[in-house]
Amino acid sequence: MPPAEGEAIEVAEGVLWMRLPLPLALDHVNVYALDDGDSWTVIDTGFDSKRTRAIWRRLMDGPLGGKPISRVIVTHHHPDHVGLAGWLQEDFGASLWTTRTAWLFARMLQLDEQAVPRQETLDFYRKCGMDEEIFNERKSERPFNFSDVVAPLPLGFRRIKQGDVIQAGGRHWDVHIGNGHAPEHATLWSQDDNLVLSGDQILPSISSNIGVYATEPEADPVADWLESCERLALFARPDQLVLGGHKLPFTGAPVRMRQLVENHHGALARLREFIETPRSAGECFPPLFKRSIDKGAYGLALVEALAHLNHLYHVGEASRTLRDDGAWVWQSVD
Repeated sequence: MPPAEGEAIEVAEGVLWMRLPLPLALDHVNVYALDDGDSWTVIDTGFDSKRTRAIWRRLMDGPLGGKPISRVIVTHHHPDHVGLAGWLQEDFGASLWTTRTAWLFARMLQLDEQAVPRQETLDFYRKCGMDEEIFNERKSERPFNFSDVVAPLPLGFRRIKQGDVIQAGGRHWDVHIGNGHAPEHATLWSQDDNLVLSGDQILPSISSNIGVYATEPEADPVADWLESCERLALFARPDQLVLGGHKLPFTGAPVRMRQLVENHHGALARLREFIETPRSAGECFPPLFKRSIDKGAYGLALVEALAHLNHLYHVGEASRTLRDDGAWVWQSVD
């Protein structure tokens, strides 16, 4: 069972697991606190909201025993992980440790506030073949803005990178970098026992979203994801307790790493067969998700469909042409 709101579960000596709410279909994010003796190192932070700030204060007064948070390690730039990092810096004096790309993306996106989608984004939606009804709704609505759920980030941070060793919670942690779900995603692997802090790079029962966005429409994050999974699998052991950003802690990392790779190879094979008839990204949900996609999940489904189509295109297994309505249509290549 996960920890209740404002409470913590000690999953190993000096390592607390806490859970914060999200106003999304995936309704929670896991965060962790590592006991450094006279202070705490926190792993990830949740969205910035009045509710989440109040929960953090309860955690500080309760499970964290009034000891200060001296350091925040952010695994990647997504708002459910970086949302309160700036608040913990500004109000509590914590130092921020993260990868350079994660910090740059988070700070750039936090400053980039939009009242309505930019024309480049609307053009991108058209090229994806977005459903017309959803397109018409989104073109005049306020889009998702980092600034709505991410506290301002101060200038200073400490860069972490592949091969670093971090001391926290009475352990030495090897830093291994993943990609695909987010660029330069940090994972921490304990040298001293069986713990792995995996963020969203390794999750137990769901596959992390892999998307292509208007910022880099030709990207191939599926290739980045597959490379990362195969490389990180070399460090996986059956006995490791993997502490991820969502769902429950789990063991059996080698099997899970194989599944994460096989899931995408299977999806690509189904997609390749599906686009024997030319299709847009918005028409490619059935072979990838095998369930109906509602409006709430539509955006993430669309960018994930494009990611898989881009991968087939980049490896020479699909071609694309621009349809009269402005959408790319993709067709498998024999």
